[in-house]
Amino acid sequence: MAKTMIEPFRIKSVEPIRMTSRDERVRLLDEAKLNVFKLRAEDVLIDWLTDSGTGAMSSRQWGAIMEGDESYAGARSFYRLEAVIRKITGMPHFIPTHQGRAAEKVLFTALCKKGNLVPNNCHFDTTRANLEYLGVEAADLVIPEGLQPGLVHPFKGDIDLGRVEALLKAEGGRIPFGMLTVTNNTGGGQPVSMANIRAYAKLLKQYGKPLILDICRFAENAMFIKMREPGYANTPVADIAAEMFSYADGATMSAKKDGMVNIGGFIVLRDDRWLDDIRNNLIMMEGFPTYGGLAGRDLEALAVGLEEGLDEDYLRYRLRTAEYLGEKLDAAGIGFVKPTGGHAVYLDARTVLPAMPVAHYPAWALCNALYLEGGIRGVEIGSVMFGKRLDDGSETYHKMELLRLAFPRRMYTQSHFDYAAEVIAEVKERAASIRGVKIVKQPKFLRHFTAEFAWVG
Repeated sequence: MAKTMIEPFRIKSVEPIRMTSRDERVRLLDEAKLNVFKLRAEDVLIDWLTDSGTGAMSSRQWGAIMEGDESYAGARSFYRLEAVIRKITGMPHFIPTHQGRAAEKVLFTALCKKGNLVPNNCHFDTTRANLEYLGVEAADLVIPEGLQPGLVHPFKGDIDLGRVEALLKAEGGRIPFGMLTVTNNTGGGQPVSMANIRAYAKLLKQYGKPLILDICRFAENAMFIKMREPGYANTPVADIAAEMFSYADGATMSAKKDGMVNIGGFIVLRDDRWLDDIRNNLIMMEGFPTYGGLAGRDLEALAVGLEEGLDEDYLRYRLRTAEYLGEKLDAAGIGFVKPTGGHAVYLDARTVLPAMPVAHYPAWALCNALYLEGGIRGVEIGSVMFGKRLDDGSETYHKMELLRLAFPRRMYTQSHFDYAAEVIAEVKERAASIRGVKIVKQPKFLRHFTAEFAWVG
Protein backbone atom coordinates (compact mmCIF):
# COMPACT_ATOMS: atom_id res chain seq x y z
CA MET A 1 0.00 0.00 0.00
CA ALA A 2 1.19 3.54 -0.78
CA LYS A 3 2.18 5.63 2.23
CA THR A 4 0.54 8.81 0.95
CA MET A 5 -3.08 9.23 2.02
CA ILE A 6 -4.94 10.86 -0.86
CA GLU A 7 -7.95 13.11 -0.50
CA PRO A 8 -11.04 10.83 -0.59
CA PHE A 9 -12.81 13.07 -3.09
CA ARG A 10 -12.43 14.61 -6.54
CA ILE A 11 -12.54 18.37 -7.06
CA LYS A 12 -15.46 19.51 -9.22
CA SER A 13 -15.31 23.28 -8.85
CA VAL A 14 -12.49 25.66 -7.93
CA GLU A 15 -12.20 29.16 -6.51
CA PRO A 16 -9.18 31.30 -7.44
CA ILE A 17 -6.81 32.62 -4.78
CA ARG A 18 -5.55 36.18 -5.19
CA MET A 19 -1.78 36.11 -4.69
CA THR A 20 -0.72 39.08 -2.58
CA SER A 21 2.81 40.36 -1.89
CA ARG A 22 4.32 40.90 1.55
CA ASP A 23 4.37 44.68 1.07
CA GLU A 24 0.68 44.58 0.23
CA ARG A 25 -0.07 42.47 3.30
CA VAL A 26 1.78 44.94 5.54
CA ARG A 27 -0.56 47.68 4.35
CA LEU A 28 -3.67 45.49 4.60
CA LEU A 29 -2.92 44.36 8.15
CA ASP A 30 -2.27 47.95 9.21
CA GLU A 31 -5.63 48.98 7.74
CA ALA A 32 -7.22 46.11 9.68
CA LYS A 33 -5.83 47.52 12.97
CA LEU A 34 -3.62 44.42 13.33
CA ASN A 35 -6.70 42.18 13.67
CA VAL A 36 -6.95 39.44 11.04
CA PHE A 37 -10.71 39.18 11.62
CA LYS A 38 -10.97 42.58 9.92
CA LEU A 39 -9.18 41.47 6.73
CA ARG A 40 -11.13 40.87 3.55
CA ALA A 41 -11.16 37.17 2.70
CA GLU A 42 -9.96 37.94 -0.82
CA ASP A 43 -6.73 39.27 0.71
CA VAL A 44 -5.93 35.93 2.39
CA LEU A 45 -4.00 33.17 0.60
CA ILE A 46 -4.75 30.29 2.96
CA ASP A 47 -7.69 30.94 5.26
CA TRP A 48 -7.40 28.82 8.39
CA LEU A 49 -9.20 31.30 10.64
CA THR A 50 -11.92 28.72 11.35
CA ASP A 51 -13.40 25.45 10.17
CA SER A 52 -16.88 26.76 11.03
CA GLY A 53 -19.03 26.93 7.91
CA THR A 54 -16.03 27.40 5.63
CA GLY A 55 -15.80 23.96 4.00
CA ALA A 56 -16.86 22.68 0.60
CA MET A 57 -20.19 20.91 0.22
CA SER A 58 -20.52 17.72 -1.79
CA SER A 59 -22.42 17.11 -5.03
CA ARG A 60 -24.99 15.20 -2.99
CA GLN A 61 -25.52 18.23 -0.77
CA TRP A 62 -25.88 20.59 -3.72
CA GLY A 63 -28.41 18.21 -5.21
CA ALA A 64 -30.33 18.09 -1.91
CA ILE A 65 -30.49 21.89 -1.83
CA MET A 66 -32.76 21.77 -4.90
CA GLU A 67 -35.26 19.72 -2.89
CA GLY A 68 -35.58 22.25 -0.07
CA ASP A 69 -39.16 22.84 1.09
CA GLU A 70 -39.45 26.51 1.99
CA SER A 71 -42.81 26.23 3.75
CA TYR A 72 -42.95 28.35 6.90
CA ALA A 73 -44.37 25.59 9.11
CA GLY A 74 -44.13 21.83 8.83
CA ALA A 75 -41.78 21.70 5.84
CA ARG A 76 -40.83 18.18 4.72
CA SER A 77 -37.16 19.24 4.87
CA PHE A 78 -37.50 19.60 8.65
CA TYR A 79 -38.85 16.08 9.02
CA ARG A 80 -36.14 14.64 6.82
CA LEU A 81 -33.43 16.26 8.95
CA GLU A 82 -35.23 15.30 12.16
CA ALA A 83 -35.14 11.63 11.11
CA VAL A 84 -31.40 11.77 10.41
CA ILE A 85 -30.64 13.46 13.74
CA ARG A 86 -32.80 11.02 15.68
CA LYS A 87 -30.98 8.11 14.06
CA ILE A 88 -27.53 9.53 14.88
CA THR A 89 -28.20 10.85 18.40
CA GLY A 90 -31.03 8.65 19.63
CA MET A 91 -32.75 11.76 21.01
CA PRO A 92 -36.37 12.41 20.01
CA HIS A 93 -36.57 16.20 20.32
CA PHE A 94 -34.81 18.32 17.69
CA ILE A 95 -34.82 22.14 17.61
CA PRO A 96 -33.08 23.80 14.63
CA THR A 97 -31.18 27.09 14.92
CA HIS A 98 -29.18 29.13 12.44
CA GLN A 99 -25.83 28.26 14.09
CA GLY A 100 -24.25 26.94 17.29
CA ARG A 101 -24.11 30.17 19.28
CA ALA A 102 -27.84 30.59 18.68
CA ALA A 103 -28.43 27.07 20.03
CA GLU A 104 -26.44 28.03 23.13
CA LYS A 105 -28.35 31.28 23.54
CA VAL A 106 -31.75 29.60 23.23
CA LEU A 107 -30.84 26.76 25.60
CA PHE A 108 -29.05 28.82 28.25
CA THR A 109 -31.80 31.42 28.37
CA ALA A 110 -34.27 28.64 29.17
CA LEU A 111 -32.13 26.72 31.68
CA CYS A 112 -29.90 29.27 33.44
CA LYS A 113 -30.32 32.19 35.78
CA LYS A 114 -27.94 34.78 37.17
CA GLY A 115 -25.60 33.29 39.76
CA ASN A 116 -25.56 29.80 38.25
CA LEU A 117 -22.35 27.90 37.54
CA VAL A 118 -21.76 25.52 34.62
CA PRO A 119 -18.78 23.13 34.60
CA ASN A 120 -17.20 21.98 31.33
CA ASN A 121 -13.89 20.58 30.19
CA CYS A 122 -13.39 23.94 28.43
CA HIS A 123 -15.99 26.42 27.25
CA PHE A 124 -15.18 27.89 23.86
CA ASP A 125 -15.57 31.61 23.18
CA THR A 126 -19.26 31.94 22.33
CA THR A 127 -20.30 29.33 24.92
CA ARG A 128 -18.52 31.24 27.65
CA ALA A 129 -19.84 34.58 26.39
CA ASN A 130 -23.44 33.37 26.25
CA LEU A 131 -23.19 32.13 29.85
CA GLU A 132 -21.40 35.19 31.20
CA TYR A 133 -23.88 37.51 29.47
CA LEU A 134 -26.58 35.87 31.61
CA GLY A 135 -24.48 36.28 34.76
CA VAL A 136 -23.49 32.59 34.85
CA GLU A 137 -20.00 31.46 35.87
CA ALA A 138 -18.33 29.19 33.29
CA ALA A 139 -15.90 26.78 34.98
CA ASP A 140 -13.17 25.05 32.91
CA LEU A 141 -12.15 21.73 34.50
CA VAL A 142 -10.06 19.96 31.88
CA ILE A 143 -7.52 17.42 33.17
CA PRO A 144 -4.04 18.84 33.95
CA GLU A 145 -2.57 17.10 30.89
CA GLY A 146 -4.88 19.22 28.74
CA LEU A 147 -2.97 22.36 29.74
CA GLN A 148 0.46 21.05 28.73
CA PRO A 149 0.83 21.58 24.96
CA GLY A 150 3.91 19.43 24.46
CA LEU A 151 2.69 16.46 26.50
CA VAL A 152 1.43 13.48 24.49
CA HIS A 153 -1.75 11.99 25.98
CA PRO A 154 -4.50 10.24 23.98
CA PHE A 155 -7.46 12.08 25.54
CA LYS A 156 -6.37 15.53 26.65
CA GLY A 157 -9.96 16.75 26.38
CA ASP A 158 -11.14 14.67 29.36
CA ILE A 159 -12.79 16.55 32.21
CA ASP A 160 -11.19 16.30 35.65
CA LEU A 161 -13.70 14.16 37.54
CA GLY A 162 -12.16 14.90 40.94
CA ARG A 163 -12.54 18.63 40.47
CA VAL A 164 -16.08 18.14 39.14
CA GLU A 165 -17.09 16.18 42.22
CA ALA A 166 -15.56 18.76 44.53
CA LEU A 167 -17.50 21.48 42.72
CA LEU A 168 -20.73 19.51 42.90
CA LYS A 169 -20.28 19.06 46.65
CA ALA A 170 -19.41 22.71 47.27
CA GLU A 171 -21.61 24.49 44.71
CA GLY A 172 -24.23 21.94 43.65
CA GLY A 173 -27.10 24.33 44.28
CA ARG A 174 -25.73 26.72 41.65
CA ILE A 175 -25.26 24.09 38.93
CA PRO A 176 -28.22 23.58 36.56
CA PHE A 177 -26.35 21.08 34.35
CA GLY A 178 -22.88 19.94 33.37
CA MET A 179 -21.41 20.43 29.91
CA LEU A 180 -18.74 18.60 27.94
CA THR A 181 -17.21 19.80 24.66
CA VAL A 182 -16.26 17.06 22.17
CA THR A 183 -13.67 17.60 20.86
CA ASN A 184 -12.19 20.22 23.20
CA ASN A 185 -11.60 23.19 20.89
CA THR A 186 -10.00 25.49 23.46
CA GLY A 187 -7.42 22.88 24.42
CA GLY A 188 -6.20 22.01 20.94
CA GLY A 189 -9.06 20.07 19.37
CA GLN A 190 -8.34 17.23 21.80
CA PRO A 191 -10.76 14.31 22.13
CA VAL A 192 -12.70 13.09 25.15
CA SER A 193 -12.63 9.36 25.91
CA MET A 194 -15.76 7.25 26.15
CA ALA A 195 -14.74 6.22 29.65
CA ASN A 196 -14.62 9.88 30.69
CA ILE A 197 -18.00 10.69 29.11
CA ARG A 198 -19.56 7.69 30.84
CA ALA A 199 -18.04 8.50 34.24
CA TYR A 200 -18.93 12.20 34.03
CA ALA A 201 -22.54 11.40 33.18
CA LYS A 202 -22.73 8.95 36.09
CA LEU A 203 -21.25 11.51 38.50
CA LEU A 204 -23.68 14.21 37.40
CA LYS A 205 -26.59 11.79 37.74
CA GLN A 206 -25.60 11.04 41.35
CA TYR A 207 -26.14 14.72 42.08
CA GLY A 208 -29.31 15.00 40.00
CA LYS A 209 -27.68 17.07 37.24
CA PRO A 210 -28.22 16.52 33.50
CA LEU A 211 -25.38 16.35 30.97
CA ILE A 212 -25.36 18.61 27.92
CA LEU A 213 -22.81 17.88 25.21
CA ASP A 214 -21.34 20.46 22.84
CA ILE A 215 -21.10 18.24 19.76
CA CYS A 216 -19.64 20.53 17.07
CA ARG A 217 -17.03 17.87 16.25
CA PHE A 218 -18.68 14.70 17.57
CA ALA A 219 -17.71 12.64 14.52
CA GLU A 220 -14.04 13.54 14.88
CA ASN A 221 -14.24 12.66 18.59
CA ALA A 222 -15.82 9.30 17.77
CA MET A 223 -13.04 8.56 15.26
CA PHE A 224 -10.40 9.34 17.88
CA ILE A 225 -12.12 6.89 20.25
CA LYS A 226 -12.03 4.24 17.52
CA MET A 227 -8.33 4.85 16.93
CA ARG A 228 -7.13 5.31 20.51
CA GLU A 229 -9.45 3.78 23.11
CA PRO A 230 -9.16 0.05 23.88
CA GLY A 231 -12.20 -1.97 22.83
CA TYR A 232 -13.39 0.28 20.00
CA ALA A 233 -11.03 -0.52 17.11
CA ASN A 234 -13.63 -2.67 15.33
CA THR A 235 -16.68 -0.57 16.25
CA PRO A 236 -18.24 1.56 13.48
CA VAL A 237 -17.88 5.29 14.11
CA ALA A 238 -21.66 5.75 13.93
CA ASP A 239 -22.08 3.23 16.76
CA ILE A 240 -19.41 4.99 18.82
CA ALA A 241 -21.23 8.29 18.32
CA ALA A 242 -24.49 6.67 19.36
CA GLU A 243 -22.91 5.47 22.60
CA MET A 244 -21.53 8.95 23.28
CA PHE A 245 -25.02 10.40 22.91
CA SER A 246 -26.57 7.67 25.06
CA TYR A 247 -24.97 9.17 28.18
CA ALA A 248 -26.29 12.70 27.55
CA ASP A 249 -29.58 14.41 28.29
CA GLY A 250 -29.18 16.94 25.49
CA ALA A 251 -26.71 18.59 23.15
CA THR A 252 -26.02 21.75 21.21
CA MET A 253 -24.34 21.76 17.84
CA SER A 254 -22.84 24.20 15.44
CA ALA A 255 -23.55 22.13 12.34
CA LYS A 256 -21.03 24.27 10.46
CA LYS A 257 -18.36 21.84 11.68
CA ASP A 258 -19.10 18.09 11.51
CA GLY A 259 -22.45 18.83 9.85
CA MET A 260 -20.44 19.76 6.74
CA VAL A 261 -22.56 22.81 5.90
CA ASN A 262 -22.00 26.56 5.61
CA ILE A 263 -24.78 27.50 8.04
CA GLY A 264 -26.87 25.73 10.65
CA GLY A 265 -27.10 24.44 14.19
CA PHE A 266 -29.49 22.67 16.52
CA ILE A 267 -30.44 21.49 20.00
CA VAL A 268 -31.41 17.89 20.76
CA LEU A 269 -33.09 16.70 23.96
CA ARG A 270 -33.78 13.27 25.42
CA ASP A 271 -37.04 14.28 27.11
CA ASP A 272 -39.49 17.17 27.00
CA ARG A 273 -38.89 18.78 30.41
CA TRP A 274 -37.40 21.95 28.88
CA LEU A 275 -39.03 21.72 25.47
CA ASP A 276 -41.76 24.34 25.84
CA ASP A 277 -39.42 27.02 27.23
CA ILE A 278 -36.83 26.31 24.55
CA ARG A 279 -39.33 26.44 21.72
CA ASN A 280 -40.77 29.69 23.06
CA ASN A 281 -37.28 31.19 23.11
CA LEU A 282 -36.65 29.84 19.63
CA ILE A 283 -39.72 31.56 18.22
CA MET A 284 -38.65 34.88 19.73
CA MET A 285 -34.97 34.61 18.75
CA GLU A 286 -34.71 32.42 15.65
CA GLY A 287 -38.00 31.47 14.03
CA PHE A 288 -40.75 28.84 13.96
CA PRO A 289 -39.73 25.45 15.46
CA THR A 290 -39.65 23.68 12.09
CA TYR A 291 -37.15 26.04 10.49
CA GLY A 292 -35.36 27.84 13.37
CA GLY A 293 -33.68 30.52 11.29
CA LEU A 294 -32.75 28.23 8.39
CA ALA A 295 -34.07 27.90 4.87
CA GLY A 296 -35.47 24.54 3.81
CA ARG A 297 -32.50 24.08 1.48
CA ASP A 298 -30.17 24.44 4.50
CA LEU A 299 -32.05 21.70 6.34
CA GLU A 300 -31.68 19.40 3.32
CA ALA A 301 -27.94 20.05 2.98
CA LEU A 302 -27.44 19.36 6.68
CA ALA A 303 -29.32 16.05 6.51
CA VAL A 304 -26.83 14.85 3.90
CA GLY A 305 -23.82 16.47 5.58
CA LEU A 306 -24.36 14.75 8.93
CA GLU A 307 -24.27 11.40 7.18
CA GLU A 308 -21.18 12.29 5.12
CA GLY A 309 -19.39 13.58 8.22
CA LEU A 310 -19.51 10.07 9.72
CA ASP A 311 -17.84 8.45 6.72
CA GLU A 312 -14.75 6.67 8.05
CA ASP A 313 -12.61 7.17 4.94
CA TYR A 314 -13.24 10.90 5.20
CA LEU A 315 -12.57 10.97 8.95
CA ARG A 316 -9.35 9.01 8.61
CA TYR A 317 -8.16 11.50 5.99
CA ARG A 318 -9.33 14.45 8.09
CA LEU A 319 -7.38 13.42 11.17
CA ARG A 320 -4.34 12.45 9.12
CA THR A 321 -4.25 15.93 7.56
CA ALA A 322 -3.61 17.57 10.93
CA GLU A 323 -1.13 14.86 11.85
CA TYR A 324 0.77 15.44 8.59
CA LEU A 325 1.23 19.14 9.28
CA GLY A 326 2.26 18.31 12.84
CA GLU A 327 5.02 16.04 11.55
CA LYS A 328 6.33 18.84 9.34
CA LEU A 329 6.34 21.27 12.26
CA ASP A 330 8.00 18.77 14.58
CA ALA A 331 10.81 18.33 12.06
CA ALA A 332 11.28 22.12 12.04
CA GLY A 333 11.44 22.31 15.82
CA ILE A 334 8.16 24.20 16.19
CA GLY A 335 6.08 23.58 19.30
CA PHE A 336 2.38 22.71 19.00
CA VAL A 337 -0.33 20.94 20.96
CA LYS A 338 0.45 17.23 20.87
CA PRO A 339 -0.95 14.99 19.68
CA THR A 340 -2.62 16.93 16.89
CA GLY A 341 -6.38 17.38 17.10
CA GLY A 342 -8.90 16.60 14.41
CA HIS A 343 -9.84 19.96 12.94
CA ALA A 344 -6.74 22.06 13.49
CA VAL A 345 -3.13 22.34 14.52
CA TYR A 346 -2.47 24.64 17.48
CA LEU A 347 0.93 26.31 17.49
CA ASP A 348 2.42 26.98 20.93
CA ALA A 349 3.45 30.63 20.59
CA ARG A 350 5.57 30.47 23.72
CA THR A 351 7.93 28.04 21.98
CA VAL A 352 8.16 30.17 18.83
CA LEU A 353 8.44 33.51 20.66
CA PRO A 354 9.95 32.54 24.04
CA ALA A 355 11.25 36.02 24.81
CA MET A 356 7.97 37.85 24.25
CA PRO A 357 6.11 38.76 27.47
CA VAL A 358 2.50 37.60 27.73
CA ALA A 359 1.45 41.27 28.07
CA HIS A 360 2.41 41.66 24.40
CA TYR A 361 0.09 38.78 23.40
CA PRO A 362 2.54 36.36 21.76
CA ALA A 363 -0.11 34.18 20.08
CA TRP A 364 -1.69 37.28 18.51
CA ALA A 365 1.74 38.47 17.41
CA LEU A 366 2.45 35.07 15.84
CA CYS A 367 -0.90 35.19 14.06
CA ASN A 368 0.01 38.54 12.51
CA ALA A 369 3.45 37.23 11.52
CA LEU A 370 2.01 34.26 9.59
CA TYR A 371 -0.21 36.59 7.62
CA LEU A 372 2.59 39.02 6.83
CA GLU A 373 5.06 36.32 5.78
CA GLY A 374 2.76 33.94 3.93
CA GLY A 375 -0.79 35.28 3.71
CA ILE A 376 -1.99 32.61 6.15
CA ARG A 377 -4.84 33.56 8.48
CA GLY A 378 -5.25 31.67 11.75
CA VAL A 379 -6.91 32.58 15.03
CA GLU A 380 -5.42 33.31 18.44
CA ILE A 381 -6.52 31.03 21.28
CA GLY A 382 -4.79 32.85 24.09
CA SER A 383 -4.96 35.90 26.28
CA VAL A 384 -6.83 38.11 23.82
CA MET A 385 -9.60 35.55 23.40
CA PHE A 386 -9.75 34.30 26.98
CA GLY A 387 -8.11 37.07 29.00
CA LYS A 388 -9.96 40.08 30.35
CA ARG A 389 -9.26 43.71 31.12
CA LEU A 390 -10.41 44.36 34.66
CA ASP A 391 -12.00 47.55 35.95
CA ASP A 392 -8.69 48.74 37.41
CA GLY A 393 -7.02 48.45 34.01
CA SER A 394 -5.08 45.28 34.79
CA GLU A 395 -5.31 42.15 32.64
CA THR A 396 -5.95 38.48 33.28
CA TYR A 397 -4.09 36.08 31.01
CA HIS A 398 -4.90 32.66 29.61
CA LYS A 399 -2.97 29.57 30.69
CA MET A 400 -1.81 28.90 27.13
CA GLU A 401 -0.81 31.07 24.18
CA LEU A 402 -1.97 29.10 21.16
CA LEU A 403 -2.45 29.94 17.51
CA ARG A 404 -5.09 27.74 15.92
CA LEU A 405 -4.82 26.82 12.26
CA ALA A 406 -8.29 25.39 11.59
CA PHE A 407 -8.82 23.52 8.33
CA PRO A 408 -12.01 23.96 6.31
CA ARG A 409 -13.40 20.58 5.31
CA ARG A 410 -12.65 19.25 1.82
CA MET A 411 -11.07 22.50 0.66
CA TYR A 412 -7.25 22.51 0.77
CA THR A 413 -4.80 20.00 -0.72
CA GLN A 414 -1.45 18.66 0.43
CA SER A 415 0.49 21.40 -1.35
CA HIS A 416 -1.27 24.04 0.73
CA PHE A 417 -0.11 22.26 3.89
CA ASP A 418 3.45 21.95 2.57
CA TYR A 419 3.49 25.68 1.82
CA ALA A 420 2.14 26.50 5.29
CA ALA A 421 4.83 24.38 6.96
CA GLU A 422 7.51 26.29 5.04
CA VAL A 423 6.05 29.66 6.04
CA ILE A 424 5.79 28.71 9.72
CA ALA A 425 9.39 27.47 9.73
CA GLU A 426 10.52 30.75 8.15
CA VAL A 427 8.62 32.75 10.79
CA LYS A 428 10.36 30.78 13.52
CA GLU A 429 13.74 31.64 11.99
CA ARG A 430 12.80 35.33 12.11
CA ALA A 431 11.31 35.20 15.61
CA ALA A 432 13.59 37.92 16.98
CA SER A 433 12.11 40.44 14.57
CA ILE A 434 8.44 39.72 15.38
CA ARG A 435 6.75 42.52 17.32
CA GLY A 436 4.16 42.18 20.03
CA VAL A 437 0.92 44.17 20.18
CA LYS A 438 -1.17 46.16 22.62
CA ILE A 439 -4.94 46.60 22.67
CA VAL A 440 -6.12 50.13 21.96
CA LYS A 441 -9.86 49.46 21.65
CA GLN A 442 -12.03 46.54 22.76
CA PRO A 443 -15.65 45.58 23.49
CA LYS A 444 -16.81 43.96 26.76
CA PHE A 445 -17.58 40.53 25.31
CA LEU A 446 -15.79 38.48 22.63
CA ARG A 447 -13.17 41.17 22.22
CA HIS A 448 -11.02 39.21 19.77
CA PHE A 449 -13.54 39.63 16.96
CA THR A 450 -13.44 43.42 16.84
CA ALA A 451 -10.59 44.70 19.05
CA GLU A 452 -8.06 47.11 17.57
CA PHE A 453 -4.31 46.87 18.17
CA ALA A 454 -1.06 48.77 17.76
CA TRP A 455 2.51 47.48 17.56
CA VAL A 456 4.61 47.49 20.73
CA GLY A 457 7.93 49.24 20.17
